[in-house]
Formats: sequence, structure tokens, C-alpha cells
Amino acid sequence: MKIYTKRGDAGQTDLFGGDRVGKDEPRVAAYGDVDELNATVGLAASTDLDPALGESLRSIQSALFDLGSSLATPSPSHRQKAGIAGVRDGDIEALETLIDRLEANLAPLTSFILPGGSPSAAVLHLARTVCRRAERAVVRLSSMEGADVEASSLRYLNRLSDLLFVMARHENARQDIADVAWVLRSS
Repeated sequence: MKIYTKRGDAGQTDLFGGDRVGKDEPRVAAYGDVDELNATVGLAASTDLDPALGESLRSIQSALFDLGSSLATPSPSHRQKAGIAGVRDGDIEALETLIDRLEANLAPLTSFILPGGSPSAAVLHLARTVCRRAERAVVRLSSMEGADVEASSLRYLNRLSDLLFVMARHENARQDIADVAWVLRSS
């Protein structure tokens, strides 16, 4: 089977369930941003980070693939028939548990911090910003009439960006590198 079909050469793509839409449609943009987030999380997992975080990030990648599959399948009946569950409440709870565990070992924030520090923390900060963009795309899609976006998708992305922030701080602390504090520049 060839990787290219040429069906998208005119700027259209197929959604799961048969609909053909423009590649600039909000639904395609939303699952495309989730796919980019998944790739960025994969990049973060490939860095020299805490092995326990690497395991968590691989699990997150699977959940993001589920989320993208759900977004690419606009019809709830098609999702149900195909067994596409999207993200579950348990996925969100797992993020919250990990946030709480990691945050318990971090010094309280006393200022805003800039993305950076160790290379692994910097990539986690990048993943956090891509996550926020994906979240905005899913919010945009969910506000459209008839879009039928699962509410768990929005909660998951919101919580994931929080986790990626905490993971970045954890990585800096683990490597004994200070978070980069934002200092207000005078005019």
C-alpha cells in the first residue's frame, strides 16, 4: 500500500465516517493541532528526562491519539460503532494525580517563570504551548453548531497543559537547574 493517495491534492481530506471536507476546516485544524501536540510530547519523551515522566508521556501520547480520533469522527454513532472512546474521566484523573505528586516536591512559585532551564524542561514548555494552541482549536470547534465535541476533550487538554508546566519545573529541579524567573523590564 502506498503512503500517498493523491486524494488531498486539491486541499480536501476525509473524516472518519465518510465526510469530505477542506483541510482548513476547524475540525481538521483541531485534530491537526492535537497531532502536532502528540509529536511534541514525543519529542519531550525522547529527551534525557526522568524515566517515570517518559512512561507518563507515552501514555499521554496514546490518549492524545484517542482524542484526535474522536475529533476526526464527527458523528457520535460512527465513534460508537468504531469503538472510538476519546479521552475518559480516568485519563483526566491520572493527569491530576501526577500533577499533585510532582508539585508536592516543588518549591512554591514566587514569580512567573520563562520557558527554559534544562533542555528537557524547555521541550516540556514547548509542548505546553502547543497544548494551549490545540486547546484553543478544540474550543473553537466546540463552539460551532453541531460540532459535537466531547467535554472531556477540553478538560483533558486544559489539565495536560498544567501537567506539562509542572513536569518542566520538575525537570529543572531534578537537574538542580533554577527555573528562569521573569523579571519585569523597566521602560
